[in-house]
Amino acid sequence: MTVLAPAWSPTTYLLLLLLLSSGLSGTQDCSFQHSPISSDFAVKIRELSDYLLQDYPVTVASNLQDEELCGGLWRLVLAQRWMERLKTVAGSKMQGLLERVNTEIHFVTKCAFQPPPSCLRFVQTNISRLLQETSEQLVALKPWITRQNFSRCLELQCQPDSSTLPPPWSPRPLEATAPTAPQPPLLLILLLPVGLLLLAAAWCLHWQRTRRRTPRPGEQVPPVPSPQDLLLVEH
Repeated sequence: MTVLAPAWSPTTYLLLLLLLSSGLSGTQDCSFQHSPISSDFAVKIRELSDYLLQDYPVTVASNLQDEELCGGLWRLVLAQRWMERLKTVAGSKMQGLLERVNTEIHFVTKCAFQPPPSCLRFVQTNISRLLQETSEQLVALKPWITRQNFSRCLELQCQPDSSTLPPPWSPRPLEATAPTAPQPPLLLILLLPVGLLLLAAAWCLHWQRTRRRTPRPGEQVPPVPSPQDLLLVEH
């Protein structure tokens, strides 16, 4: 018995390969035709916040890149992971409240976000702050979520490390500079040798005059004429 294979065209094979590849790798598109954020998300978050311990410890990213389009979506991605984690340790009542909030931000799982990068740093905070930030991100994102394409936001980015950035230029503080000795004026430096030479010349001249007036040993000093002698000489 002979079995005939279906006569598929090359175009059919190409379409099958595209369907298989898209099914295996997942879509890279991240856009929403209809808003996945409900109108009463704030009520659901408030109910969970009232039921939870306000100081229950969680972590938030401290160095996410301040990206205008992607920043809010990245924070929702991290918050949704916390909702999933909290559901595993919560009781039945808590699980219901967590699931209601998780439903509001579960739309981020429709996009193929990459795992958080190793450069991301987390700091501990309380659950009330995490829920407050989640509500703020939903408020900011709701008017724009159907108007933007978030395909370039699929990889979370960290802020540049401060150690790799050049230090900003700033005037040197006065208290950090050691006091320096005042520099002498250039004119004073030039005139100082001339002054020393003039002083030496004046001292030599004075010494020579003093030597002439001082009699040598055995030398007679002529008497100083009196006024009467001077009058006799004149007559």
